[in-house]
Amino acid sequence: MAEIKQVAVIGAGVMGASIAAHIANSGTPVLLLDIVPEGAKNRNAVAEGAVAKMLKTDPAPFMNKRAANLITCGNIEDDMAKLGDCDWIVEAVIERLDIKQNLYRKIDKVRKAGSVVSSNTSTIPLATLIEGMPDAFAGDFIITHFFNPPRYMRLLELVSNGATNDGVVDMVAAFADQKLGKTCVVCHDKPGFIANRLGVYWIQAAMVEAMDRNLTVEEADSVIGRPFGIPKTGVFGLMDLVGLDLMPHVQSSMAGALPKSDPFHAIYRESDLVSKLIADGYTGRKGKGGFYRLNRENGGKVKESVNLQTGEFAKSEKARLESVKAAGKDPRILMQSPDKGGKYGRAVMAKTLAYAAFIAEEAANNIVDVDDAMKLGYNWKTGPFELIDAIGVDALIAMLKEDGINVPPLLERAAGKSFYKVEDGTLHYLAFDGSYQAITRPEGVLLLEDIKRKSDRILGNRSASLWDIGDGAVCLEFHTKMNALDGDVMAIIKSAIRTVKKQYKALVIYNEGSNFSAGANLGLALFAANIAVWPEIENLVETGQSTYKALKYAPFPVVAAPSGLALGGGCEIVLHSDAVQAHGETYIGLVEPGVGLVPAWGGCKEMIRRWAENPKFPKGPMAASAKAFEIISVATVAKSAYEAKETLFLRPDDGITMNRNRLLFDAKKRALAMVEDYQPPEEMTYRLPGESARVAFEMAVDSFYRLGKATDYDRVVAGELAKVLSGGDTDITTELSEDDMLELERDSFMRLARNPGTLARIETMLLTGKPLRN
Repeated sequence: MAEIKQVAVIGAGVMGASIAAHIANSGTPVLLLDIVPEGAKNRNAVAEGAVAKMLKTDPAPFMNKRAANLITCGNIEDDMAKLGDCDWIVEAVIERLDIKQNLYRKIDKVRKAGSVVSSNTSTIPLATLIEGMPDAFAGDFIITHFFNPPRYMRLLELVSNGATNDGVVDMVAAFADQKLGKTCVVCHDKPGFIANRLGVYWIQAAMVEAMDRNLTVEEADSVIGRPFGIPKTGVFGLMDLVGLDLMPHVQSSMAGALPKSDPFHAIYRESDLVSKLIADGYTGRKGKGGFYRLNRENGGKVKESVNLQTGEFAKSEKARLESVKAAGKDPRILMQSPDKGGKYGRAVMAKTLAYAAFIAEEAANNIVDVDDAMKLGYNWKTGPFELIDAIGVDALIAMLKEDGINVPPLLERAAGKSFYKVEDGTLHYLAFDGSYQAITRPEGVLLLEDIKRKSDRILGNRSASLWDIGDGAVCLEFHTKMNALDGDVMAIIKSAIRTVKKQYKALVIYNEGSNFSAGANLGLALFAANIAVWPEIENLVETGQSTYKALKYAPFPVVAAPSGLALGGGCEIVLHSDAVQAHGETYIGLVEPGVGLVPAWGGCKEMIRRWAENPKFPKGPMAASAKAFEIISVATVAKSAYEAKETLFLRPDDGITMNRNRLLFDAKKRALAMVEDYQPPEEMTYRLPGESARVAFEMAVDSFYRLGKATDYDRVVAGELAKVLSGGDTDITTELSEDDMLELERDSFMRLARNPGTLARIETMLLTGKPLRN
């Protein structure tokens, strides 16, 4: 199979430019072309402007700003010949067939034989795009439908047809999977493909039913949220996020493309309210607001929502529906509840799930692809067919019949069954022919969820578990809320060290939650502080210190495999591991100062060590401590694994995996490669500058305070951090052991833990999720 080594993107709008940025994130050179603006002195102004804008955009399209250097900007008048060097050419121009086909004819004149050309369209069928084009072009042409923003959305829909050459889809899929971190779903050439076909129906149904049933937007979003495993934005919050001005265009396009027999037409209608909101500038979060807005009158930031009947805004009121409270995460309970929330949830989701069954055979190869499309394209935690199983196939059929909704043939064939089942430890899905087929993973994919179906855990408790992942490697998994760390986690880490030492070769620390670990359990810490059981808090600190030290010096390789948040104590686990295989989307940092504390599970000593051992960094007792202070004092968080290497949260030779599903396999492979002749690291002795450095650090904070960039309590916290990183009462002639450093961390932590300023910060973080600037 040919390999993609260079890519071109034509169209430097928001989507095209972001696709180019994410391809650059993979380390692949990208040519970005757009038109020459009329009368422009800089003929590449559009593409160059797009890159410059992305370097300032938040959330960032680039994982590291240096990735922008891999983008070569040009224009379609001067630089088309450069397409001859590209293996994949992505078209991302305006959704007009004449413009696209005119561009394709120009591309075909200069592209090399066998290069893939694809369109990012979401509205024009592939058959229409290639109509009238040469057979050779049609054979190399597919649709690659990225979801916005391309860096963060893991779904890539691929569309081909009978004219497509063998190997074209496989070549792009392999690159997108391993280099871009995408889950590729092959779709049939039907309107909306899979995710948007179902997603647009779902949004339309939710909006229409909420208006007809006189619900508030808060009530609707609370129902179409947690009970169905859908993000807490619900539907109206999602429309604000995506953009209200986009929705009428997408919905009308879908209505125009689908046959009149499609159930979409039964729920489709234009909304006068949405039209008015758009006309008034309420296009969502990118505008003045949408269904929700922030009213900043009188200096306040009052959240308001629109009345779906009158169009007037009023203060947003939290929804309090008994059905939502009673259901928790159980969709069946909600759909059977008699209040207006239950009736609304049933009306929306029964129709949506029936529509999923209606389109599945037409749009997809199997139900797994439909579930993956909605989970990765719309961030549903549970796919539609997984939801049907949670409700019960027969229960849903009964609801549909009772409500006068046609039962799709696929759902009828599933009566008395489930769409998924486990046989001999392997997950199977119900195929369209009525048989069950085993779900097979691609080579290089290892999922803990599959391990759990086939085996029992080696050991564990309510907070953590140890699993045998084969070949002498084991996996330590956290499973608390946000994977917060507590005494039970520490107990399992210690037990795991003893177990691996006796029976196994290597340890991988990994989980399949949204986050690796958000750090220590602050709720427990606040509770202990409020009842003044200071010995318990100090014991937890000491336990964490001894546990992490034992992990660091264990007689076998330890590889951390973080993804999502790895903050505070989660970051400190990474710092104490022999090696790291991180997911590209890892957000890592020592954030303790944000809650009024200092890192006390060895984070301070490890950051000094990393900078002191960095061969490219200045030597001497001051440099490493100063750099650690610079990073920790402002609670720096690296916003990708690539950024983490700049702060040395990750070492230069630590690995990065772009596809989340490949992370455990890569981490296991890395750990086993270290087994032969493994020797734990040597303990470090520290020579730190002492009082002079502490004063210098505090003076730096004072300068920020005078500029209004640091608060009164920031100075208190930074003062304690300065004591630790300077070495306390020491000087460069004195050697400090790691235990000496841990004692400094512990003493400063406990002084801060007793301070009301810290308790206020912890309480605010727990209540609001935001830091208190006291």
